[in-house]
Amino acid sequence: MTRHFLQLYFGIVATLAIVSWGQDRLWHLYADSARPDSYPSQAAVLTLVERQLESIPQERWPAAVDELARSTGLDLDLMEPEELAGIDAAGPRQDEPALWTDAENRVWALQRLANSDRMLAFRFVAETSQRTPLEWLAVIVFYAAIALVIMLWLWPLRRDLRALEDSTLKFGDRNWSFDAAIPPRSPVASLAAAFGRMARRIDGLIGSHKDMANAMSHEIKTPLSRMRFEIELARSAETREAILQHLDHLNTDIAELNAFVTATLEYAVLERAEVALNIGQHDFTLVVPAVTESVRRSARSDLMLSYDVAHDTHKVMCDAHLIETVLRNLLYNATRYAKQRVHVSFKIAADSYHLYVEDDGPGIPAPDRERVFGSFVQLSARSTSHTGFGLGLAIVKRAIEWHGGAARVDGSPLGGARFMVEWPVRTSGA
Repeated sequence: MTRHFLQLYFGIVATLAIVSWGQDRLWHLYADSARPDSYPSQAAVLTLVERQLESIPQERWPAAVDELARSTGLDLDLMEPEELAGIDAAGPRQDEPALWTDAENRVWALQRLANSDRMLAFRFVAETSQRTPLEWLAVIVFYAAIALVIMLWLWPLRRDLRALEDSTLKFGDRNWSFDAAIPPRSPVASLAAAFGRMARRIDGLIGSHKDMANAMSHEIKTPLSRMRFEIELARSAETREAILQHLDHLNTDIAELNAFVTATLEYAVLERAEVALNIGQHDFTLVVPAVTESVRRSARSDLMLSYDVAHDTHKVMCDAHLIETVLRNLLYNATRYAKQRVHVSFKIAADSYHLYVEDDGPGIPAPDRERVFGSFVQLSARSTSHTGFGLGLAIVKRAIEWHGGAARVDGSPLGGARFMVEWPVRTSGA
């Protein structure tokens, strides 16, 4: 990073110096190639002097020109052919002045006199001076100062990029933590935030894979052990009824394994980065009652499930399959822990949809309300028996995140937990 910084710095200094030198050369080239007829007053002076010389013998021209120069203060001179180094002997032509720069870098307007090889010279441009080494040093220092200001402005960018690089390298070394201290007003703050989100996402995936490995060792190994035990019992059974009973137990364990695999695959699909939502318009005045009634049929008979759906929710934009899965999982979770009542409500507030599922169960302690949405997380405080795999709420969270929304849990007026799900309103063309 330091090498690139120094390369940029000296590159800016050299570029500005070259530009300055180029401008200086262009100015000289322009001055050398300028047409003398762009200066009519100087051409007129040469013409007037030439007319005065026409009435004087040629041998007296030098003295006459010197006298005119002294009396008028003009810088006039009569030049012999050998004095005009670099001027074509055939030009300039009569009545057509030309410019000439002498060895001292002075610019003259030249006009050939009639019937003579002599030329009348009039210096009309101030002396153009060549820059001395000290002046060139001053120019370089000036542009170096400008470059230094630029580099001072770029230095925080270089510092933040270095911090971002160090944190990325640490993360790549399996540190699994992204701790780049980038100020919010830094030009790379958005880039650092994107890296941070990526790091948290990767860390979450690694954590979910660890949880999945731990869950599989329990959720699969335990039913397999029970199945093996049932098979041994079935082999030693003496009656057909005993064998059928052991087969029923095997079927129950197989159903449990199938449910675990199905839930795991469903969660794995939502964890992938290439999920494509099938967004459409759906009538939630029909969807919410239908899903609630479906869950009611499989719930305990002593539970009372109710719902309240706003009348203006007949054109809800969402992926119907995912949102139905969200509602169904929330209802299944509520029926497991509710004492007598579960209530569902759905409405549109401002520019987002709001879905609430609440129960009158034991609730969720505040320290666990964020953790409950993790994969394979089961809160032992809410239930003493095995009631699931800890994936239902994780699926809810991921499905809503794919809709650009969020899920959270709070206390319910019913006395238990209230799960709140919201996602932004989409237009039909979104």
